[in-house]
Amino acid sequence: MDTAITSKVLVLDKDADCYGTIKSFCERNNLVGLKAHEEHVMAVLRSNVDLGGVMLSESLAGLGGDGRGLARRIHEVRPELPIFLRRRREAAQDDAIDAREAGLFSAVYRIEDIDALAPAVAASIFSQSYPNALVRGIAEISRMVLESQFPAMNVDIDKPYLVRDRIIFGEVFTLIPLESSWCRGYMMLQAEQRALQELVPGEQGDFRDLNNALGEITNLIWGWFKNRFINQTHVVQQLSQVPIIINHQHRYISFGSDDAQLCFKYVLTGKDGGAPVTLLQRFIFNLSWSPEDFTENQTSVEELFESGELELF
Repeated sequence: MDTAITSKVLVLDKDADCYGTIKSFCERNNLVGLKAHEEHVMAVLRSNVDLGGVMLSESLAGLGGDGRGLARRIHEVRPELPIFLRRRREAAQDDAIDAREAGLFSAVYRIEDIDALAPAVAASIFSQSYPNALVRGIAEISRMVLESQFPAMNVDIDKPYLVRDRIIFGEVFTLIPLESSWCRGYMMLQAEQRALQELVPGEQGDFRDLNNALGEITNLIWGWFKNRFINQTHVVQQLSQVPIIINHQHRYISFGSDDAQLCFKYVLTGKDGGAPVTLLQRFIFNLSWSPEDFTENQTSVEELFESGELELF
């Protein structure tokens, strides 16, 4: 699979002449641009659309005045998202933004010098690098587990991507800790309850059975991840933790870190048709992240037999 990691950004701009330049910039910097009409921006931000940032034009930002413009409302709804402000073409080079509003933006740019924005995008969204072997391995492991658990389903994987938001997808999610010499954090799987019912049609009577099904998938992926990527002889000495905060009303979860999270989207479709089912997977390395120490274990078939993880059919 293509291991190039992307991130979605919401592009809010009135000037149609700038779209081509912005689109080219996004393509060069692994960004996927999404457009929304001004009237629908708040609805989009309150939805399950996961984003890495917002590219906002000054003509829409609503700077000055009563201070309740679009830029401030975006910041209030999704304060974790970096906002990149495009100045008006007619704005003078020395025309500074009011200090009270400058803090809303991670960077300011002009369309004729848009490439100067690239370092800010890299620092704000792509602040963590992920080894290709890790990204590819996660996708391979997860696909294998899902195909083994649901043999009647085809499993498609979108390109891996990064998000800065903290929005929870669906009604059910699982968390399992990951600890090694090169990382400490969590893996999270998220799903809509109706989607789980489609995957486990015989267990609709009790939501606990659906929870158990997602828990089993999580445990299997974690087991293979541990075997492939975590050195079992290493003892993690760091015991520091941070609180995980969940706000159900706002479908919000925080791991106490501002870093972007690595995400995978799996779409399961029945081989005989039926509505697709979506599972979202996130990796949150909020406690420790040292990709330079990452190694992939070389586990032999004999070792898997000895541990009981493989057996003859």
